[in-house]
Amino acid sequence: MVNRFEFDLNNLQEKYEFGKVAKQANGAVWYKIGDAVLLATVVIDETEISDADFLPLTVQYVEKAYAAAKFPGGFIKRETKPGDFETLTARIIDRSLRPLFPKGFTHPVVITVMVFSADLNVDLQVAALNAASSALFTSNLPINKSVTAVRLGKIDGDLIINPDNIQIQNSQLDLFIAGSKDELLMIEMRSIASNNKSNAMPEDDLIKAIAKASDVLSLANTMYEEQFLTIAVDPVNITLKDSNIDQDLLELIQNNCTNKIKIIISNMAKSERNSELTSLAKQLTEDDNYTNFTENDILKVIQKVKKDLLRSVILNDKKRADGRGFKEVREISIETNVLPSAHSSCLFTRGQTQALVSLTIGGGQDAQMYEMVSDKKSSQEDFMVHYNFPGFSVGEPSRLAPPSRRELGHGNLGKRALEPSIVKEDGVTLRLVSEILESNGSSSMATICGGSLALKAANIETTELIAGVAMGLVKEDDTNYAILTDILGLEDHDGDMDFKVAGSKAGITAMQMDIKLGGISLDLLKEALFQAQEGRLHILDLMEEAGQNIVFSKALPQVIKFNVDASKVPDIIGQGGKVIREIIEKFSVAIDLDRKAGIVKISGDNSNNLNDAKDYIINLTKNAPVKVKYAEGMKVVGKVKKIVDFGAFIGLPNGEDGLLHISKVAKERVKNVSDVLDIDEEINVII
Repeated sequence: MVNRFEFDLNNLQEKYEFGKVAKQANGAVWYKIGDAVLLATVVIDETEISDADFLPLTVQYVEKAYAAAKFPGGFIKRETKPGDFETLTARIIDRSLRPLFPKGFTHPVVITVMVFSADLNVDLQVAALNAASSALFTSNLPINKSVTAVRLGKIDGDLIINPDNIQIQNSQLDLFIAGSKDELLMIEMRSIASNNKSNAMPEDDLIKAIAKASDVLSLANTMYEEQFLTIAVDPVNITLKDSNIDQDLLELIQNNCTNKIKIIISNMAKSERNSELTSLAKQLTEDDNYTNFTENDILKVIQKVKKDLLRSVILNDKKRADGRGFKEVREISIETNVLPSAHSSCLFTRGQTQALVSLTIGGGQDAQMYEMVSDKKSSQEDFMVHYNFPGFSVGEPSRLAPPSRRELGHGNLGKRALEPSIVKEDGVTLRLVSEILESNGSSSMATICGGSLALKAANIETTELIAGVAMGLVKEDDTNYAILTDILGLEDHDGDMDFKVAGSKAGITAMQMDIKLGGISLDLLKEALFQAQEGRLHILDLMEEAGQNIVFSKALPQVIKFNVDASKVPDIIGQGGKVIREIIEKFSVAIDLDRKAGIVKISGDNSNNLNDAKDYIINLTKNAPVKVKYAEGMKVVGKVKKIVDFGAFIGLPNGEDGLLHISKVAKERVKNVSDVLDIDEEINVII
């Protein structure tokens, strides 16, 4: 039986069909909005229970090229590995739905969302999350809560609920929130620059936007649950992993190992590694008092004691593992242009987190080409932030590997934070690369701080410096909680919220929040935002001080810009780009041209070469021949440029070439054109 539901909510006209396709999955929905069609499925392995202490959830988001009536780009005409947008969308779905699963759920689950038909005006991230959530809610898994997404824009001061893709291009805000009818679960926000303003958003304005989104989510999820519960099925019999702690073992470890665990906590304040916990568990297995317990049982209890101790010290003793106050930022060290052969670089160190961020400046030809499924042609990305997290940064002996979802996500967060501050220049491509050399809490925020200074160290025009700070939360109830500035990896792991805020002194340019609690009040969120502001302003002061002492790298390319008559630009390019290639090769420079405005930009490492190239181009445009409009039968004087077996190529007054066929060379037939014509010989020809 097919069950159909239609909703007209929050500027979305959605159609859900259950029982129509993919009926062997535990849950499936055929989802339509506009001309977009998506399939979301949920499948669980009921026979397997993972030994891990986390939910083995896999989320896949796949866009099919045929969804937009086109072939996949590239040499292989088949969908291959997911693109960045697909990976980031899958990550959004994962972060939004993972909190719904009950504690102790360790059966492998795979959620798959496939785009079968695309629509340029449909927000596929909102659609994908709504489809995935409905498939999960109506499946036979023990999930009893609906989660939906809302995106808010801001145009001319007005908040727009679920703007279409055209509206979001004119918006100053992009705020994506996922939540249930009672709780906010995931937030991603960025400001969008306009007229060389970053449009950084003040904290109070952001709170108002989040409050509006919360009301929207409450209404939507209430209606979804009312309708979808009518087709609810009995949940499958799931075995939840026993999280009960052996009280005898707990008492043993508390009595005998508390001081050792406190020392380990102190050491973990200096490193994200938790190998000492594993070593302690292994040691205890050799103790006669622990012969009745496995190493895994002992480690689980040690981790609980560690977590309880950490939270108790924070909430009761008002102390942190490394001795800092709740609002205190770790010591910061900044060095700029530490890499002599890079265009610019910044080594940003905050406590035990260290990011080496380098900037490379290129031309328009260096931009990254990419395709969105709903676009008919490819686009170009002229600002990139690439984040790398090698194992040695946390003391792990792991091999270097292709970027993970986490690395792509952190790089994307850095891009969203920094891009609004950059005064864009046509024909310029910027690539920031962050190498994390050491990590103990929020290397993504170190990337943003280092990235902003790397831009400044390359003399890139920006509206303001951007800094980022990671916030944490330890909460027992509404009155007993602690908001932590610049969190350690330990506080992130055992805390209740991961909250990253980046921006300037004027406001927030990017934010990302994942909540491990059931939810968070707007008052608490506001308090966290303003505490983050204090930390951000402190870091910005240090960054401004470091920015005053920049010595530019000798590798930084020099640039000359000047104007020519726009009608002369084709003369600079030449037939098939021949002239411009010759100039580039002759003077070892890069050239970008604005055909409409007649702007020429020359960049290179040698100032003499730049000036010589400029003089050459100016003389070229001055001496460019007057354009001749050709007509059939017209007689002109040409010059023999190349002789071939079948004739000769003749240079014409306009700079173009014409073919003189061998049959037209002489009155009588000739075998070799070279017997009649010489290179550079001027001859009369007829068009």
